[in-house]
This record gives sequence, structure tokens and C-alpha cells, in this order.
Amino acid sequence: MRILEFTGDEAAVHALIRRRHTLDPGVVTRAQEILAAVERDGDAAVLQYTRTYDCPDIEAIGMRVNSAEIRAAYKAVPADLLRALRKARANVARYHKKQMPRSWSMNDTGLRLEQRFMPLARVGIYVPGGKAAYPSTVIMNAVPASIAGVKEIMMVTPAGKDGSISPAVLVAAAECGVTEIYRIGGAQAVAALAFGTATIRAVDKITGPGNAYVAAAKKLVYGTVGIDMIAGPTEVVVIADETADPSFVAADLIAQAEHDQDATALCLVTSRTLASRIEAEVAVQLEKASRSLIARTSLEQNGRIIIVPSVNVAVELANTIAPEHLEIVTRQARKVSRAIRNAGAIFVGRWATEALGDYVAGPNHTLPTSGTARFSSALNVMDFLTFSNVIECSKDHFMKLAPYGETLARAEGLTGHAASMAIRRTRR
Repeated sequence: MRILEFTGDEAAVHALIRRRHTLDPGVVTRAQEILAAVERDGDAAVLQYTRTYDCPDIEAIGMRVNSAEIRAAYKAVPADLLRALRKARANVARYHKKQMPRSWSMNDTGLRLEQRFMPLARVGIYVPGGKAAYPSTVIMNAVPASIAGVKEIMMVTPAGKDGSISPAVLVAAAECGVTEIYRIGGAQAVAALAFGTATIRAVDKITGPGNAYVAAAKKLVYGTVGIDMIAGPTEVVVIADETADPSFVAADLIAQAEHDQDATALCLVTSRTLASRIEAEVAVQLEKASRSLIARTSLEQNGRIIIVPSVNVAVELANTIAPEHLEIVTRQARKVSRAIRNAGAIFVGRWATEALGDYVAGPNHTLPTSGTARFSSALNVMDFLTFSNVIECSKDHFMKLAPYGETLARAEGLTGHAASMAIRRTRR
């Protein structure tokens, strides 16, 4: 990793993350073509793209996963992994239940107002697949949807060449209340969820991460359906002072870098001595890492250790960067954390590693990236709810309020609005 001295140029630092948020125009064009084909041809297009990119025998195997496959998955999952999945599900559920809002009402002598929350009817969650398996993604998306009261939770995930899906992913889906599973992925899966086909009914909202084509497709279908967010490459910022353990910090930087070559790992430190010790630890630990090639490339391209004058300056930089993950490993870490305004998730102290949050701590790991934490938040129960404003009004209260409404309507030139109130006052 490169060590830099902070010179006061905040823009140069936050550019390390935000510069990769834009989607490749070529990817967007291809995603548009796939979306148009699926909207036009339905299942036939989904099957064609799945044969080409994922599973050549998809028609013979079938898109939908059946109950026998779920039962087989339970037999294939080791007991310790099943216990871990259930522990993660329980912790995520406990945290997200606290987010569940209640409908409320207020009365004012003839005027009754209500805010009424309702779950979405049907949602689709995208889980990356193929060569990799991400049961934690299932948990983080399906659990808050289930807590919100969503009755139909669909899951799409790319299968291997032989049509197989990771048993851990299937078991996680069964444990978390997923009602339908389809072995399709890519932009074609997003299109099927958004537009519907003969086999797959359209959903109200699509959540979950994917590759660049999935991200482009989600962005393009927004408006036809809701989406959670457009996630860019994953990122972490660590604020560390001399109390930090360099080996812990190095391990956390590598953990983030091993996701993919576009991942970003930044460390803001208060001394050159600490920077050098972290750099040395990274080099040692990379030699033993199983995904060392990916992590090394990521750290060389996007990883930086930046020396800052103080923790306060580090906090200012972190707020400017607005990272997906922010670790604070300093004296009085909780106090320092209270000065953070912009971060998807904040990890306080040496034991609150970001990796723990990815799996079993409880908060959601689907987080805003590329600086979007300035205006958006982690996936949560509210993402699977809508609310309606409810208004009831008595005649007496109407007579009191309507003159004000008529005055405002006429001021805006909307005479029809004024008339709809005036007619009620004059025809008694």
C-alpha cells in the first residue's frame, strides 16, 4: 500500500472512492438491449440469455428451484454452517424488529389525520451466484422484508453451468422466508422481476447487489419498480491512532480488498510510525491470504495509508468521503464516532471489525457506496413498507379550514381547486 501525507486537499482523497461510481456506457447499452428483449419476449429471452451466460441446460432443468432441491440442500450443509446461518438470521431479525414503525393518528375536533404503514406485496431479491456463494446476502435482504410483512419474497440467483445453486444459499433462503427461488441472474433476471414473464410475476421492488450489468439494469428499471440502491465497489475507511493494533488494522484492510480488484481500503493514521507498521503488516498478511492476488491488486490500485495531523482531521475527511464502512480504532472511539455525519455503517473500537458486521452483528450490510451515504442509508425495514396519509374531516371543521384553502388555491391560479371547496361551503 502507498503511504501519503495529507496536504489539505480533501477532494483528492474522496475522489479515491467516488471516481468509480459511474456506469460504463457500453454496459448500460447492453443492459438496455437485454431489458428490451425480456420485456418483449418474456421467458424465451430469459432462457436464451441464461443458456448463453450461465446454464446451457436451463430449459431441461427448469428456472424454478423445487422443494426437493431445498431438502437436499439441508442435507448438504454442515451442522456448524447451519448453526451459523441461524445465529446470523436471529441477530439480524432482532436488530431489524426495532426498526418497525407503527401507524399513528391524531384528532383535532373534527379533523382526524393518520399515517398508515403497509408492507409491499411482492419483492425480488438478487443474490450473486455462479462461482461464489453469498448466503449472508440472502439474510440481509430477506429478513427485513419478512419483518415488514411482505408476503411474497422472490429470489433470483445465477446457477452454475450444471444448474446447481449453493446449498448454503438455498438453506438461507428457506430459513429466512423466501417463497420462490429462480436460477437466473444478470440483467435478464432484473428484467424478469421488473416486467414479469409467464413464469415469473413482476414485483414491486428489487433489492440486492450484483455486477455492473445488474447495477445498470436496476437503474434502468427504476420507476417501473422500486430499487434499494445502485451499489458501487465496496469500500472501507479506517481511522487509527497509536492505540490501534497494526495487525488488526491490516487484516481489516485486506478483508475489504479481497472482495474484488475495484474495492477501496483507506486508512487515516496520526503518525508515520503507525503508517509504516500497518504497511509492513499488510505485506506479511498478504503472503498468507488465500485471495492475495485480488487483495494485492486492489490495495495497489485503490488502497492508501494517509497520514493526517490529528483524529479531528481524520473525522473531517471521513465525513467528506462518506464511506460505506467506517472503522474507528482510537482513544475514546465512541466519542469520536459521535462526530461522524456521513457513513453507511460505523464500527467503534478494535473488536467491532467490519467483517463481524457483514455476517452476524445484526445491522444490515447492504450499505450506500461511492459517497452516497451523504443522503442515503442502509437497507432496512422501511425499504419494504409504504405509508399512506389518511384524512377525515367533519362538516364543521371543513367550514373553518376551507376559506384558507380557497385563498391559497386562488393565489396559485388553480380556480378549480378553490371551487371544489367553495361549492361545499355554499351548498349546505
